[in-house]
Amino acid sequence: MSANLKYLSLGILAFQTTSLVLTMRYSRTLKEEGPRYLSSTAVVVAELLKIMACILLVYKDSKYSPRALNRVLHDEILNKPMETLKLAIPSGIYTLQNNLLYVALSNLDAATYQVTYQLKILTTALFSVSMLSKKLGVYQWLSLVILMTGVAFVQWPSDSQELNSKELSAGSQFVGLMAVLIACFSSGFAGVYFEKILKETKQSVWIRNIQLGFFGSIFGLMGVYIYDGELVSKNGFFQGYNRLTWIVVVLQALGGLVIAAVIKYADNILKGFATSLSIILSTLISYFWLQDFVPTSVFFLGAILVIIATFLYGYNPKPAGNPTKA
Repeated sequence: MSANLKYLSLGILAFQTTSLVLTMRYSRTLKEEGPRYLSSTAVVVAELLKIMACILLVYKDSKYSPRALNRVLHDEILNKPMETLKLAIPSGIYTLQNNLLYVALSNLDAATYQVTYQLKILTTALFSVSMLSKKLGVYQWLSLVILMTGVAFVQWPSDSQELNSKELSAGSQFVGLMAVLIACFSSGFAGVYFEKILKETKQSVWIRNIQLGFFGSIFGLMGVYIYDGELVSKNGFFQGYNRLTWIVVVLQALGGLVIAAVIKYADNILKGFATSLSIILSTLISYFWLQDFVPTSVFFLGAILVIIATFLYGYNPKPAGNPTKA
């Protein structure tokens, strides 16, 4: 049963990651009449959906008892204000990161984004060493070097990329790259900070995600007011929303829950497999369906190096047989 859950969670992760990147990219480049949906409002709606999903999961864990659910939420959130406030920092960073992903996919094709975004492995490793005092093995340090080399190859300029950027009104490659790099740093720091909090307390992942979603909604609404307040007052909060927009929002809301399931049921090797599968699928669909990406031999080399680095980082060789204990 656990093996089935392991591969099911990884399959869902690969599907969710690939679908989110491709639908988000398509929704940000699709030319339609009327105003385009605001990414800042999409981030807020995704946070609210995540809160609702986590409350349902806590309700399930409470054996479908409304009274038990109310007691858990009251005891774990309202009665522990300092514990709840700890989530404000990673929540604010995650909100920034989610907005940056929209910026990145408005300016980069799905394949380039997917490969470059794997730099979050590097930032997560560095923050883990500095904040959690983790020690990386030889294979992990080697994988980080391979990862940086692979991403450098992927970002290597080519004539086809320049031609694509001129043909598609998708924006600036530089803006997209900067958005991905900042998102990688924010993802690394927030992920390690969140891991540290989870290890220090016994609260469930779902309760922690409700707290994250609460602060994320507040920070997100602040972003809507500051950056898109005028547009919202003119055309409404849900301007430009269509079926595709709702698919993007739901997929983004599911992201954190799927990763939580993978952490629970799978290991780093299989998670790397899901990530690699997602990169390959994004590249193929970006080329054949979205037609906004022309792969080069240098890109393929970089993508292969990134996939190798992803596997190598999660590789944990078994120690040599120890002599019998005294």
